[in-house]
Amino acid sequence: MNISIVIPARYASSRFPGKPLVALKGPDGVSRPLIEWSWRAGAAVKGVKEVVVATDDERIAEASRAFGAKVAMTSEACANGTERCADALDQLDAPDLVVNLQGDAPLTPPWFVEDLIAAMEADPSLDAATPVLRCDGATLAKFQEDRRAGRVGGTTAVFGGDGDGLYFSKEVIPYTSSDFAADADTPVFHHVGVYAYSPAALLRYAAWPAGSLEKLEGLEQLRFLENGARVRCVEVSAPGRVFWEVNNPVDVARVEAAMANQGAV
Repeated sequence: MNISIVIPARYASSRFPGKPLVALKGPDGVSRPLIEWSWRAGAAVKGVKEVVVATDDERIAEASRAFGAKVAMTSEACANGTERCADALDQLDAPDLVVNLQGDAPLTPPWFVEDLIAAMEADPSLDAATPVLRCDGATLAKFQEDRRAGRVGGTTAVFGGDGDGLYFSKEVIPYTSSDFAADADTPVFHHVGVYAYSPAALLRYAAWPAGSLEKLEGLEQLRFLENGARVRCVEVSAPGRVFWEVNNPVDVARVEAAMANQGAV
């Protein structure tokens, strides 16, 4: 398959303005912008034809071109990353599959994306696929700490026996009253902000209006579910690695620490 990875990036984040250009220090002591770390994560995926930064901001475009990325300039009207991927379609190299790699997730292991690609190849009837990672007790505790502080530390997912997504939320779901040991498995799955879509599904998505649940949660993937589309939740694992996104300024130190422990992308 001809596969394009697209990294949507915008400057005007409500929680963290200018986030794609924030500097993160790598294990070698060199600071690079977040968007570069994410691009490097995309470049590590096997079998991908191109890794493209999609943005409407010239500051992000300039920084991306400086480290060698292909850039697709997209409309300011794009409401989320999936719409931005759809808007960039005509600037891509005729992909059979488009992967949306979030620009705030530089710790994304390459096999997360490779597993999504395999799931889409195995079941061509799917509209999209996205990874889910079972939380250990330490990660669940961080999610709960963030919610108590009024922050969103990550998105959680619930899915059926066939693996198709039932719901995604910025709350910690499903409800659990149990305390877990730091290294213990929990019933909570962290939704990893990566998507693989067929180009046809992307175009359908862009034509649908935003639904009420998408607006309430601020989660783009809910538009698929609200329109009856199939989103496969692909369970992935990352033994010995920490997965964390840069959602808030406090996450910069968390991600830097994780990169120091596991090596640079």
